[in-house]
Amino acid sequence: MISIQGKGVSTGVTIGPLYFYQRAKSTIRRYEVEDPDAEWARFKAAQGKAIEQLGELAEKARVEAGDEAALLFETHQMMAEDMEYEEAIQTAIQDNKLNAEAAVTDTAAQFAEMFAAMEDAYFQARAADVKDVSGRIIAALTGVAQGGIDSPVPVILAADDLAPSETVQLDKSKILGFVTEGGSGSSHTAILARTMGIPAIIGVGDQLKPEYEGREVIIDGSTGAIVIDADPDARAALLKKMEEQKRTRELLEQLKGQPNETKDGQSIRIYCNIGSPDDVPAVLANDAGGVGLFRSEFLYLNCDDYPSEDYQFEAYKKALSDMGGREVVIRTLDIGADKQIGYFNLPKEENPALGNRALRICLNRPEIFRTQLRALFRASVYGKLGIMFPMVTSVWEVKEAKKMCEQVKQELTSEGIPFSEDVEIGIMIETPAAVLMSDRLAQVVDFFSCGTNDLTQYTLACDRQNADLGRFYNPHHPAVLRALKIVCDNAHKHGKWVGICGELGADLELTETFLSIGIDELSVSPRSVLPLRQKVRETDVSQVKEKVLNDLLSDENTI
Repeated sequence: MISIQGKGVSTGVTIGPLYFYQRAKSTIRRYEVEDPDAEWARFKAAQGKAIEQLGELAEKARVEAGDEAALLFETHQMMAEDMEYEEAIQTAIQDNKLNAEAAVTDTAAQFAEMFAAMEDAYFQARAADVKDVSGRIIAALTGVAQGGIDSPVPVILAADDLAPSETVQLDKSKILGFVTEGGSGSSHTAILARTMGIPAIIGVGDQLKPEYEGREVIIDGSTGAIVIDADPDARAALLKKMEEQKRTRELLEQLKGQPNETKDGQSIRIYCNIGSPDDVPAVLANDAGGVGLFRSEFLYLNCDDYPSEDYQFEAYKKALSDMGGREVVIRTLDIGADKQIGYFNLPKEENPALGNRALRICLNRPEIFRTQLRALFRASVYGKLGIMFPMVTSVWEVKEAKKMCEQVKQELTSEGIPFSEDVEIGIMIETPAAVLMSDRLAQVVDFFSCGTNDLTQYTLACDRQNADLGRFYNPHHPAVLRALKIVCDNAHKHGKWVGICGELGADLELTETFLSIGIDELSVSPRSVLPLRQKVRETDVSQVKEKVLNDLLSDENTI
């Protein structure tokens, strides 16, 4: 039996085979082949597999997002069997006796350079397409699965950490839990795990060895314990805990349909955070009142090029329609910092967390922002939509963003395209500047949603992605909690509501604090809805409010 200790970031116990995430190899071996005909046959088999995969993706995209989304994969199919492309690879293999991986790599570079040099923007964009298609063929040649998992059964996925672009491609049906070498409680792996309602452990370092792959592993996301090839006693104890958690979950099911109301009659809205319309069933299954954060950037991360207006419209429409009239708050594009997208061609920054990100990108590149806003307002007729802007630091930014909203609405009106006038416009409170300006900001928006992950990072000057900072990144720090109270006071003074959509919203140790300072809405992962409802219903705010506020404002409350 092998025991490993990490840090649990998504609770629960699960058991299954350990599987290491597979990435396409960045270095392709080059060698001379003895049998060019056999090598050509290898290429043709890989090409056929890639074309088949692209066909499946096209059909999936057509069902989920419409014909225009499917067209991208169909275009890639045609490119994979383009005659000139294929002939160039054949020449490299047959005449130069080059191995298939190297032949595809060289041809991709040649064609990409050719496309990039063209004056027409359409053909310039094809440079990225030919690289993507070639990467898929190389993945088939090397046996590395697209999406990182090539297993017939669900697994506990191990990785160094996963980038946002990698998480969106994972086959979620194949994942029982996560274990990562690095990461943090607010990393995308941790957020994905909580959204999926599966256990996750981070920070195990180099304790996971390649030879452990395929062996039975049990992980406990609440304690951070990992046990490989558990002895009978340890296995029985962990499986017993898994059964107890299942029974607790069954008891929580009885809270469905019950109000989110404290013992003394104070109500709070409990919503969910999602990254895709595919997450809506989990929101409804857990009886949330709405969606407090739809991370729209995952639509961009899931594309090889800027997602079109129609592609985005179909995604927003589906989420709003499937929520059946319950509110859906969609955050506009929030990339930069740890969420990088190649085709945006953002310059490398010394400190990207303080650089060109989120609303700053949208205001600097209005053509991207306009496309998203048109899709959002078009979708607004299918449900109750809220739009919020991330990374706000000043009133002028909000006014500029709202001005673009008005321009888009005027365009849609002139084109005869319907939209709802009943769309709330809000902002994320993620920076100390937004906290200090919240009295002014409350006068130009309909609501605030506090992103406590970034608010903690910027308030404490502490990189939330740096696992080495450990105890220094403390979301319970009085400075963070005092900031939330300032925001609540200023919002309520102007009749506006305040939510929390950061991971802190699900922290049951702070529920009494949030209720006491007047938070109106908590948006959490679907699995956290019912435990949070239970905590709310067990709380008597009249009994704890005075102590909570005294502790919060006391000079003795220091870290």
